[in-house]
Amino acid sequence: VRPAMAQLQSLHFSVGILGIAGSLLLLVNSYASSPGEDFISHTALGSLLLIIAALIAYAGLFATCSATLFSNLCLTVSALWCGSGLVYILVGQKVLQPTELRSALVPGLAAFTLALLLIGTVALLVKKAVVFVIALSISLACAHQIAGLSATGFGQSATAANYLLVTLVGVYLGFGRLLSFITHGKVEPPGTGLKKKAEVKTVQTHDCTDVASVGVVMNLLSACVLACPLLGVVPQLSTGHVPWLWTAGVFQLAVCVLLYRAMDTLTATFFGFTALLKFAEGYSALLTFYSIQPLSPVPFPTVFSVLFFIQALFSCQKSLLDGFYQLFFVAYCIAIAAQPQGFFHGGAQGVQAAIFVVSAGMLLVTTFNMASSKKIPMGQGFFKAVVTRMTCLTLRPHGKDLHAPNLGYSKYADAEVLGHACSMLAAFAITATVGDRGPLYVLILPWVVVAGGLLQLLCGSVAFSRGKTFESTAFILYGVMWTVWGLTRFGGLYGENRSFSVAVGIISFMLFNLLVTVAALFLNVAWFTYALTFELILISFLLDAVGALPYGYDIGVTIIFGLVSFYCFLAHIFNSTFQSPQIPLGKPLVKLNGVGTGRDICPHVPARKATSVQQIAEIMKNGGICGMPTDTVYVLVAACNRPDAVVKAYKVKKQAQDRPMSMWISSIKQLEPVRHLLSPLLLDFMEAAWPSSISMVIPRGPWMDTFGLGDAAKHIGTPQSIAIRNPDCTVATHLINMVGPIAVTSANPTGEADTTHHNQVYAKLGDKVDGVLCDGPSPENIASTVVDCTKIETGHIGFFRVGLIPKSKVLQIFEEVQKRHRQGEINPAFEDDFSDAQRNTSSGEESATESAGETGTSTSSTAPP
Repeated sequence: VRPAMAQLQSLHFSVGILGIAGSLLLLVNSYASSPGEDFISHTALGSLLLIIAALIAYAGLFATCSATLFSNLCLTVSALWCGSGLVYILVGQKVLQPTELRSALVPGLAAFTLALLLIGTVALLVKKAVVFVIALSISLACAHQIAGLSATGFGQSATAANYLLVTLVGVYLGFGRLLSFITHGKVEPPGTGLKKKAEVKTVQTHDCTDVASVGVVMNLLSACVLACPLLGVVPQLSTGHVPWLWTAGVFQLAVCVLLYRAMDTLTATFFGFTALLKFAEGYSALLTFYSIQPLSPVPFPTVFSVLFFIQALFSCQKSLLDGFYQLFFVAYCIAIAAQPQGFFHGGAQGVQAAIFVVSAGMLLVTTFNMASSKKIPMGQGFFKAVVTRMTCLTLRPHGKDLHAPNLGYSKYADAEVLGHACSMLAAFAITATVGDRGPLYVLILPWVVVAGGLLQLLCGSVAFSRGKTFESTAFILYGVMWTVWGLTRFGGLYGENRSFSVAVGIISFMLFNLLVTVAALFLNVAWFTYALTFELILISFLLDAVGALPYGYDIGVTIIFGLVSFYCFLAHIFNSTFQSPQIPLGKPLVKLNGVGTGRDICPHVPARKATSVQQIAEIMKNGGICGMPTDTVYVLVAACNRPDAVVKAYKVKKQAQDRPMSMWISSIKQLEPVRHLLSPLLLDFMEAAWPSSISMVIPRGPWMDTFGLGDAAKHIGTPQSIAIRNPDCTVATHLINMVGPIAVTSANPTGEADTTHHNQVYAKLGDKVDGVLCDGPSPENIASTVVDCTKIETGHIGFFRVGLIPKSKVLQIFEEVQKRHRQGEINPAFEDDFSDAQRNTSSGEESATESAGETGTSTSSTAPP
């Protein structure tokens, strides 16, 4: 596995280097262009830059947890060329005039000049020569490009020279890595070899949360774009700045998702908030194309400043510097609320100038701490020290276990904090009065569509990945509703067309939300109130569509929904930080057997942890029955040495007489006590075929008494035969090693479909199961192949069921075993003199036969049924 991971890391590095080597495009354009004519048309140049940016972003995303400094460089350069490419396309398509190219490009180029210079400085300090050369060269190229835009004909040659250096380094390293990858390390040009083991271990200690530095770069970018009009660098915020702002927003959404994957809810929520600001700023700049300067309503930025303040306060538990940094965005929201011009006012732009300076310092500190073993102190531990002195508060221990879902495991942290905050933002945004103005003249649309729509859909997707079906359904439904209503009511599509068709659409949403409200009765009071008050908002939408809206009703119910959303936001962020006291969310208003908060559900533990397997093993040793993942579908298991558990599993399953239970072992060694009672040919066939998805039906005999089944033996197999199997699943074999041979049946009542996910085990069997070992969806949805070995001594095998393993594969393995027996090769386990040397011989032959079974090909042999 490790060589494969090293090769994959090398491949992603090669892709990133070759993508950066795409600066050859800018090199050629800069050298060949004249002051009066560009060598490559703006549209073609922009399109090619977008393709290269996507390639570099791919490499950066896949290297986020292995080569963090290089990953940050890739994502930063990708954002640079993505924004530049979009600006060139706008100029090429005549959306912007060629004379506007300078004012559109300069703010973004200035931001990336500083950002890449800081990344290059850190690379120099930590002795990363490749990253240093590339970052510094592109930074200087951006600076010379700004000079060339300011003075015609100046700086083009210097820009090309810097991109030439980037191209040469990129081509050499890229092809060197690819050559090393293709030759499996046999050919490695100097300086392009894979990392040594010591370096790989160092890299693996980094956390994926280091991608937060990219989010800081995007804050630097938007701050520079908004501060430039204040400093006189550009005349005003215009359509040409939209690509930079929306590029920053998209990249911050990607960072938000990555941080949820890294189990960092606080930082993910912060960048979700800042991404929302980027989209709103870009939307305001876009309206200048239509000569519209939107008015910023007071309620929304005021509410947003409160959310940012609470977020900053709780972010102090990570570090004081994080909390201090986020306070600048509180000031920014207050500045927007202070003047109706919003983003176009000097006060808001002045705060962005301060954010630019602070973001530069924050980028330097976070990037250095990410790449270096030495750390710049950021005030970690201060929050904990203060709270521990308070007897009324108890901090919750942080880590990935903090976000462990109730059932099984998840790769993402909980996103309900951001989801409820976005509901609050969208609700208070629509309380703004439009009056006689057009819907585009009041800044409402981005708050409703992006906050209530886009980010709600993201939160719903994260909730779905965590197995939270109800929360996912609610967030996705509300996200769709906010998007549709925002575009219709505040996007200029609604107008005066209040008709029955609009009302029918709203009624359908009301019916869906009514189902969500009923389902919330089984969760808690907070969610029920949340869903119920949203139903009241939908009623206001319906009344508005038919022209019968009472005065003040919509504002009243919207404020109520916003306050409920704020309570849920505050409760989730508070309860995830403190273990006690807890802000109550309430108990279920209705509770049925197996439905409710899940507090009485049997243990659902992740199969990826050794402690989880031990926990399930202890349950089984004490007579419990458990759900377990396999190489096919999920199964219900009981220890053979606990006859009462075997009987319980048989009754829970409601087993049919023609579908008896089977016995599973972890290896052929567990049959050692009964080896003298089994056929040598059968045992050799087992060694060659296992571990695999092959179940073998063998003759029943007194040998079964050895495993302690007692009277429960009648539930396993038929009076004449029994099915036995060694699964090709690490978790299953490890559990069987700890418990001993187990009795197995499928984890579903007889007649129902196979169970292919750990959540289905409890859904189908209820509280009758004592534990579930969770491993997500089954790798295969096909059952095992069942082979009839009752007449194996006659040289024939049959098939009761052909499943995952093809019939031809099984026959190939059997014929190879038969061929060895014809040549007189008999398993040493059946010789009378069973010495240690012969044990080693048996082990060697076992490996050889397993290898032969795994690499064998299909044959045309047949076997009687």
